[in-house]
Amino acid sequence: MVEAIRAIRASGKAAVFYPFVLMEQVEGNGRPDPWSDAKDQLVMPWRGRITTSVAAGRKGSPQGTAVADAEVAAFFGAASVSDFAERDGRIVYSGPQEWGYRRFILHYAHLCRMAGGIDAFLIGSEMIGLTQIRGAQDYPAIAALRRLAAEVRSILGPGVKLGYAADWSEYFGHHSGGGEAVFHLDPLWGDENIDFVGIDNYMPLSDWREGESHLDAHWGDIHNVDYLRANVCGGEGFDWYYASDEHRLSQVPTPITDGQGEPWIWRYKDLKGWWSNWHYDRRPDGQRSADPTAWVPGSRPIWFTEYGCAALDKGTNQPNKFLDAMSSESMLPWFSDGRRDDAIQAACVEAVTSYWADPANNPAMKNGGRMVELSRAHVWAWDARPYPAFPARGDLWSDGPAWERGHWLNGRAGAVPLADVVRDICEGAGVAAFDVSGLHGAMRGYAVSGPESGRAALQPLMLAHGFDAVERDGVLRFVMRDGRVDAVLAEDELAVAEEVGGFEITRAPAAEMVGRVRLSHVETGADYGARTAEAALPDGQILSVSDSDMPMVLTPGEGHAIASRWLVEAKVAQEAARFALPPSRADLGPGDGVRLADGAGAGDRWRIDRVERAGATLVEAVRVEPGVYRPAPYVTGELRGKAHVPAGPVWPVFLDLPLMRGTEVPHAPWLAVTGTPWPGAVRAWVSVEEDGGWQPNVILPSRAVMGVTLGPLLAARPGVMDRGPALRLRVKGGNLRSVTRNALLAGGNVMAIGDGSPGNWELMQFSEAKLVAPGEWEISGRLRGQAGTDALMPAQWPAGSVVVLMDGAPRQVDLDPDARGQLRHWRIGPSSQSPDDESYRARSLVAAGAGLRPLSPCHLSVRDREVTWVRRTRTGGDGWDAPEVPLGEAYERYVIRLVRGTSELHREEVSRPAWTIPESVWTRAAQGGGFVIEVAQLSEIHGPGPSVRRNIHV
Repeated sequence: MVEAIRAIRASGKAAVFYPFVLMEQVEGNGRPDPWSDAKDQLVMPWRGRITTSVAAGRKGSPQGTAVADAEVAAFFGAASVSDFAERDGRIVYSGPQEWGYRRFILHYAHLCRMAGGIDAFLIGSEMIGLTQIRGAQDYPAIAALRRLAAEVRSILGPGVKLGYAADWSEYFGHHSGGGEAVFHLDPLWGDENIDFVGIDNYMPLSDWREGESHLDAHWGDIHNVDYLRANVCGGEGFDWYYASDEHRLSQVPTPITDGQGEPWIWRYKDLKGWWSNWHYDRRPDGQRSADPTAWVPGSRPIWFTEYGCAALDKGTNQPNKFLDAMSSESMLPWFSDGRRDDAIQAACVEAVTSYWADPANNPAMKNGGRMVELSRAHVWAWDARPYPAFPARGDLWSDGPAWERGHWLNGRAGAVPLADVVRDICEGAGVAAFDVSGLHGAMRGYAVSGPESGRAALQPLMLAHGFDAVERDGVLRFVMRDGRVDAVLAEDELAVAEEVGGFEITRAPAAEMVGRVRLSHVETGADYGARTAEAALPDGQILSVSDSDMPMVLTPGEGHAIASRWLVEAKVAQEAARFALPPSRADLGPGDGVRLADGAGAGDRWRIDRVERAGATLVEAVRVEPGVYRPAPYVTGELRGKAHVPAGPVWPVFLDLPLMRGTEVPHAPWLAVTGTPWPGAVRAWVSVEEDGGWQPNVILPSRAVMGVTLGPLLAARPGVMDRGPALRLRVKGGNLRSVTRNALLAGGNVMAIGDGSPGNWELMQFSEAKLVAPGEWEISGRLRGQAGTDALMPAQWPAGSVVVLMDGAPRQVDLDPDARGQLRHWRIGPSSQSPDDESYRARSLVAAGAGLRPLSPCHLSVRDREVTWVRRTRTGGDGWDAPEVPLGEAYERYVIRLVRGTSELHREEVSRPAWTIPESVWTRAAQGGGFVIEVAQLSEIHGPGPSVRRNIHV
């Protein structure tokens, strides 16, 4: 925590320390519930339920007695400031051995001081059940909080802002019923050590229900920011309240009034009234106290220590409600269907923020600033855990499922309002007169490829979000499709025209009906992989299938909702209508919804798609239903996510190898890399300089199977199955496997063994692999010296030799042919990091281009000074049809050397696989004793390859 505070301060941010009481009662806790007769307390309840042993209003409650004072004192405990000390970078406690609330707060205050200080500190939050406890004289918890504030001030000093975060239903007073209203928190709000009034602001911003008959339906949609903004200081909790749940269900509001000219004392939304007036308590009979409370009007700013709502259908009806299967407080807002809705969360934040940002709504303070200090408004909640690891990593965090429809901003804050995206497209297309106020929705990502027209860029958005563009009075207006009725027409209102008489309905043939829709999109929160949503007609009859690709980032629920809407909308829109309207109904145009009161099509709803004005207005319309545009609840299932792989170092090995299949780039060396953990992909960077100038090179998407030998490997005859003792290896990066004889002879299980340097490798194959210990294998049935590497086979590969499985994971690097033989510097590491990252490993390499190297000749024979041999080839040597293997070089040339020790006795170049040693050369060589004849094939690019040798004894 100390590190976090210091890091926040170092970044230039101001931090508020918010000690949060989490209630961890589990199921079957055996604790008596003060609020009911239940044997157990609720599972993981809200801290606002902390109260006396028996809650007020229940039989046996100690409320109003000295017992309540004692219970509050026991909750707070007896810890004092002097009981804490800083020692060796830790806070140590030496007071009474108890775990009271005072110890909790004072401990954190000392930690904040040890961290170098904090900008603001809360001494508590949302403990409404505690603060409303009445003792023998007053509210004992308020007195305890005031004492605590003074002690925290003594620890943190005068520069730290102190406050308490009251629940939105708590901050303005205790209303226990009847005419009583007690401003019970005012002694705290007026305390000299309190700098601000903290409110966790979850006041309702809507009273929305489905359908078109409820009282707020004229606003059009719950996502309408104007509607929500009007309810910040209006509607429920300001103008009226529901006297009972029955009144709420039937929408019977009761106006908020007061016979003494102070209706604001009953309005929890009336921040201005509460903040700007003197407070006078009311007794149970409604009698107003003669003296005001400790609150001085306008003396302290209001901080929204929390605000926002869950990303949940109708979340603004009850912004404090959320879904969490682990908590008994889990509950849907009023009239919610439980569907995820990110757009309502964004609209809620926009409405509250924009309302209080208007100076007309936010009074000025005498000493500067405003009543609601927006710079101290905190949207709940941004989680310190990284998205999308949280919420997807259920193996690490158990509360991940609550994220999807919870208050979290992680994974949602980057979304952009649909209206803003449409506005940008219109402005980019040069459209000046347009109106996007009728749009709602959130966009997480949308790709516009190439120089598309404005129409082309808008069309996928219109299809996905279900809105139309209509021209009205010279303005291009964007309106959501909702199936609502803008006008009801009587049959006798219709005009008569030559082209149409009455109300004509046509129905599209069933053969044209789409029966299944598949929508491919990019999935958010799952590494942005592709996902396909599918919807089909419930009758199972698939007449045709429609496949669409959307260059759009969507949740699985949104993709499914779009596919379902397309399908149902197309089915409903099978019916089209034509009719004529008189000039008196020129107010109707494309996008409007109409319903016929009588006659053909009576009761059905129709959306006008096209009008033609020539005398009578000719109208073409399609049938619509409001239910089509209400997304159905969708169960997403488990969130998908990969574990974070740290960018750690890897083990790179360069291999300059001969051609194995003949299709390789002959001059380019191979790069094999492994590591645990594997960073997902590895990139190699190359430079001619050691300290800079890095250029990206090859990417290795998968790790190689690499390791070391645990015992020696003796030389064996090449081209013949080596049935010697099994070779034991320790490998990482994957597993080995056995192969059949046919697979072996077809080139399977190729492994390089060497000392780790780029040019010293033997290629071998093995047919059997046996796991003998974790990460340790034994391989047998080996074919040694493959691809001409028999010439490089030593008498023994010692224990600790490097092995690399050539199974496709190693890749050849990109190297220009003229770079062969030149020094290049390499850096190899996680592709997600830059080459100067500490996770990268440096290597230097001079590549000889072993793929260009001729193979050593074979079958060297010396008879009576006649030396003969058989040529081998680098490429195409496996065929048996030709009389001889392909040359593989521009010309056929060999170099022959007669050597003794390190001295060269004679050297000759010939153009065919035979040479007669001149007698003089033979005699001169034989005079010194035994010598060696070496024959190597020459390449015009590489030079001589490895030699075949024959000892001559004289």
